[in-house]
Amino acid sequence: MSDTNPTGETLGATGDADSSAEKDPSTWVTGDEPMTAPQRSYIDTLAREAGEEISADMTKAEASEQIDRLQEKTGRSND
Repeated sequence: MSDTNPTGETLGATGDADSSAEKDPSTWVTGDEPMTAPQRSYIDTLAREAGEEISADMTKAEASEQIDRLQEKTGRSND
């Protein structure tokens, strides 16, 4: 095999089937940026289903946490 990766750094699969693909939002490099348009849309949908009003001024990390919470509340959780 040729040496096309001199640093040895890799991305993607690690071979560890037990590792979680999810990362804690508080550790995201871009977590303090404003939430994305898809996050905003999904939170709007979930909040309506949950009968809640939620501030639209949140970061990507906060939006992710709200999505997780609202998914649990509305029964849309993947768990």
